[in-house]
Amino acid sequence: MLPTPHFFSRSLHLTAALLILSLFSQLAYSHGMSEAEKLSIVSGGNLSYLWLGATHMLSGYDHLAFVFGIIFFLTTFRDIAKYVTAFTVGHSITLIFATFNGIQLNYFIIDAVIALSVCYIAFANLDGFRKILNISPPNMMLMIVGLGLIHGFGLSTRLQELPLSADHLLLNIISFNIGIELGQISALALMLILLAAWRKSAAFKTFSLLSNYGLILLGALLFLMQMHGYQHSTNSEEFNVSAANANEMTDAEFVAIENDSESAIKQPWQDSISITIPASDYLEYKLYLEKGAALDYAWQTDGQALFFDFHGEPAGDTTGYFKSYQEHTDSQASGSLTAPFAGTHGWYWNNESEFPVTITLNIKGIYQRLDTDEETSADE
Repeated sequence: MLPTPHFFSRSLHLTAALLILSLFSQLAYSHGMSEAEKLSIVSGGNLSYLWLGATHMLSGYDHLAFVFGIIFFLTTFRDIAKYVTAFTVGHSITLIFATFNGIQLNYFIIDAVIALSVCYIAFANLDGFRKILNISPPNMMLMIVGLGLIHGFGLSTRLQELPLSADHLLLNIISFNIGIELGQISALALMLILLAAWRKSAAFKTFSLLSNYGLILLGALLFLMQMHGYQHSTNSEEFNVSAANANEMTDAEFVAIENDSESAIKQPWQDSISITIPASDYLEYKLYLEKGAALDYAWQTDGQALFFDFHGEPAGDTTGYFKSYQEHTDSQASGSLTAPFAGTHGWYWNNESEFPVTITLNIKGIYQRLDTDEETSADE
């Protein structure tokens, strides 16, 4: 006995509700990666990159929506394998090429285009080119490869949030990409099972119309949200930027005074801290600052340039959010910060050399040292 139309209607509403809930629950995680995730992945090696790729694909609702649109009307294994492979080849090319060459694009723009790709595939499924535009649709295989290339840039922006090792860069990228494909295969298998079950019902035609119109609506909503994020994100340091731009002044919250070593030396510092990072290792040093608290700092190594990420994490946050103020590779840095929120603020340094590196960190301001639990201020 086939399920009733009322059953399908209720199921559709439930599916839509779960999709919307999943969408909004992941918005806070769609960009950025917590420092704890960074450290665990760097220390975990290629298996961690593989796991990151798989989980990113399984939580990437825009990528999954696109794949769902691709396979919606495909029924034979040959067709499914052909089109999914085209998408895989497309996103693998740009994922590997962009990451290996350090090509970094604004993630809001990339995700906005990815959102439009979801609209496109659903519009094609509805035969909108013939019915609405009165034109023949573009070659679907070429379009999927092309849109896959764009999706690859989106995947690359996530991978480049990590301090990738120059010695193992290609293996890290390949591991991440394999994880992406494993996640995609897992999601694809579930989609095919569900679609096969729906095709046996009398309500599949109605379901297909609602689903593809729903994909267009979802893609349009994602597009508007990404463009809103692009328009209203005035803090340029929140974006992944190339090392060439990392030393540029950002906003009133953070002012870098790189290469002004004479000013740094003349500062009447409150604390001078010596930090040693072992060979092929990393270390974090954090201070607690209240919102609006000022911090002046200057640090330098004993000669070796290090990758560093100067960032802050809000107190009590459980989402993994962090705000990166500066990300670069250098042997010294100096500047001032007005804390945009109460929480921990400090540095992550990664020493990829074969020798220990000693950092001398000088600080002044209103802060609490977490290594001593002593609260100090500029007036003390």
